[in-house]
Amino acid sequence: MSKSLVIAEKPSVAQDIVRALTPMCGKFEKHDDHFENDRYVVTSAVGHLVEIKAPEEFDVKRGKWSFANLPVVPPHFDLAPIDKAKSRLSAVVKLIKRKDITDLVNACDAGREGELIFRLIEQYALGSKVGTKPVQRLWLQSMTPQAIRDGFGKLRSEADMRGLADAARSRSEADWLIGINGTRAMTAFNSRDGGFFLTTVGRVQTPTLSIMVEREEKIRKHVARDYWEVRADFGADAGVYEGKWFDPKFKKDDDAERRSDRLWNADEAKAIADAVRGQSGTVREEAKPSTQASPLLYDLTTLQREANSRFGFSAKTTLSIAQALYEKHKVLTYPRTDARALPEDYVAVAKQTLDMIASEDLPGPLQDLATHARKALKEGYVKPTKRIFDNSKISDHFAIIPTLQAPKSLTEIEAKLYDLVVKRFIAVFYPSAEFMVTTRITQVTAAGKEHQFQTNGKVLVNPGWLAVYGKEAAGEDANLVAVKPGEIVTADELKIAALRTKPPARYNESTLLSAMEGAGKLIDDEEFKAAMQEKGLGTPATRAAIIEGLILEKYILRDGRDLVPTAKAFQLMTLLRGLAVEDLTKPELTGQWEHQLNQMEKGQLSRADFMQGIADMARRVVTKAKEYDRDTIPGDYATLAAPCPNCGGVVKENYRRFACTGADGHSAGCGFSIGKIPGGRSFELHEAEVFLTDHRIGPLEGFRSKAGWPFTAELKLVRDEEAGNWKLEFDFGDDAKKEAEESEAVDFSEQTSLGRCPKCGSAVHEHGTNYVCEHAVGTAATCDFKTGKVILQQPVTPEQVTLLLTTGKTALLDGFVSNKTKRKFKAFLVYDKKEGKVVFEFEPRAAKVPAKKAAAKKAPA
Repeated sequence: MSKSLVIAEKPSVAQDIVRALTPMCGKFEKHDDHFENDRYVVTSAVGHLVEIKAPEEFDVKRGKWSFANLPVVPPHFDLAPIDKAKSRLSAVVKLIKRKDITDLVNACDAGREGELIFRLIEQYALGSKVGTKPVQRLWLQSMTPQAIRDGFGKLRSEADMRGLADAARSRSEADWLIGINGTRAMTAFNSRDGGFFLTTVGRVQTPTLSIMVEREEKIRKHVARDYWEVRADFGADAGVYEGKWFDPKFKKDDDAERRSDRLWNADEAKAIADAVRGQSGTVREEAKPSTQASPLLYDLTTLQREANSRFGFSAKTTLSIAQALYEKHKVLTYPRTDARALPEDYVAVAKQTLDMIASEDLPGPLQDLATHARKALKEGYVKPTKRIFDNSKISDHFAIIPTLQAPKSLTEIEAKLYDLVVKRFIAVFYPSAEFMVTTRITQVTAAGKEHQFQTNGKVLVNPGWLAVYGKEAAGEDANLVAVKPGEIVTADELKIAALRTKPPARYNESTLLSAMEGAGKLIDDEEFKAAMQEKGLGTPATRAAIIEGLILEKYILRDGRDLVPTAKAFQLMTLLRGLAVEDLTKPELTGQWEHQLNQMEKGQLSRADFMQGIADMARRVVTKAKEYDRDTIPGDYATLAAPCPNCGGVVKENYRRFACTGADGHSAGCGFSIGKIPGGRSFELHEAEVFLTDHRIGPLEGFRSKAGWPFTAELKLVRDEEAGNWKLEFDFGDDAKKEAEESEAVDFSEQTSLGRCPKCGSAVHEHGTNYVCEHAVGTAATCDFKTGKVILQQPVTPEQVTLLLTTGKTALLDGFVSNKTKRKFKAFLVYDKKEGKVVFEFEPRAAKVPAKKAAAKKAPA
């Protein structure tokens, strides 16, 4: 008997489909990896199971990255299983190939990414036989049982989905082509003088970095200006209130720092204060009611922003907590969403959810919310309004809300995030908050001139949704002294505040997420802006990873809650601008792609034409990088305050060096210069200042050897008296220097191997302070496998290394000490094939981390 195979994107969706179909076509039997009855087999992916890659002949390894191998524009893309999903992929492929499976139903998420997930699985499973098993598309925006049954009643055809499928593949392949060619071209450019200076480029990563660099450039260029504000305390019968002087004739111009209440001359401020002091004034005021609706429901980005602002959680941390609340505890809906609305058929579900919150099942700290949930139900606040329930505002997934499952055993941080979502969910149904807003203008006439002072008051009359957050209606005279009609007030005291303008604030994760989400506003082209209106840079699911990637690649660093671009970030922007490939730094690139992909979805642009344009762009990036010499890259370079140590002249920055430019700062100078990127690590400007002044700096982290190993060292500026010039030297300390010297030529013939290298299969031996592959030392190293004998103060014995190499995992070691918290912790050491490194795997703990989701962190080499 023939059957249809239904492939969902996530296991939870597969279960929802089974529950919805059971009344229609009979009970399903549950198997390890699928559900089955007489008509359907239902299974799922776990997100992406397959990734694209270039054919082997185009897959140039890191050590061979050079202009000779660029551009990389393969005629087609091969597919490869994602390591962590191999078992799931194998199970799905086996089902697809079953002889009784005659057709497929794509039940992946309703969007471009869901379409791509299915298409790649289908291609990987059937290869050249794609099309032999017809495909229909289940398109769902709501997951209620009736919505699922309705969806199966109107499945879309293969022809209906062709445009979306082409757009999905094209976006994935375009990202690969621009990322690979951009990264390898910029890396080859920066590595021309030897070494390997990895310089990553990406369609989303690079414009995000550009936004931060542009902000930092404004901060560095900002010149503080003095200004003054004048405030007066006015005495009325009912008490004293404060007013701030302002110019009612003020008009905005190109000077963004000008304001109606700022004075740019101290004498003028003093003259106003002296004239007004002790004088009488008249009052006019306008009081009008104002309302404020509750914020919309959370999508992932707004949840990440609020959690960062309130709790200091990184975007990555918030995503991982939300994912645990979804997967492990099953108390939140799917978190990787960009929607802030619910499906139109979810009114009943919303009432059921409020009923769950109103019950006695919530943990103690959340019990206060039960009262508000009960009131929402009693007062009939849940109504089918378009602000909350709107299918047109939903793409792949709807907003993040609580499920019908009451939470149990949440950790403290999980409870914090759950509380945010529950409060927002309750509040969105409540009426608007009502205020009385008063604007009071006090006018004082002195020495023939009129001076006006403004006072603002805002009184909460009816808290509405704010009651859910603990706000109550304020008293009638809240924060603003009353003045009777026609009353004369007196300027009892005048205060002059001397202030200075401030540069724009640095981005933190909250504001950067907001900038990424709203990047379309930075685009001038109206078509591109419209295409990007609801997308921004990246997706809610990928933005956290983009930020973490920028940190990992040393483009930005965390300073408290601020994110600060490094010298490497500025250098990349200088390079891309100087090479005239600045489009790689602009959100317009994403806007242009989105516009063209939307056209492709509608059948107005062919996939071939789009991909030809992407290939041409990749070739242009490589060609531009080949054209320039490194010393001729134009840019906005800094002049250092530290003088030339050789002649005392002016030292200026160019693309790759800090060089003497003579006493006048414009000549060839004395010839002194130092490289900006010693050992693959960029100098920060303040570090270069210290280095040229003190002739020594460090120890500094982040250097890398020619074989790619990280190391820490001091830098010394040494004068070679015979040659008459200066040179930069690393100072490793005596032990490290000895090990470095020994690594030039090592004979392991008399040592017993500890096991086979997981990277190349060669022997692994003890060497200095590390365990290394025999081909990872010396000047002709061909492998880079290495792991320390001591990791975070935990000694790692040869026996444990042998266990790691033979089984992939050490025993549980309990002497690691965190660099951040200084606390001891236990972990296994495991080899991560994808990362190519030894990493931590933590012991499963039933209450917090399920075994299948045990966290993995990089172990320092």
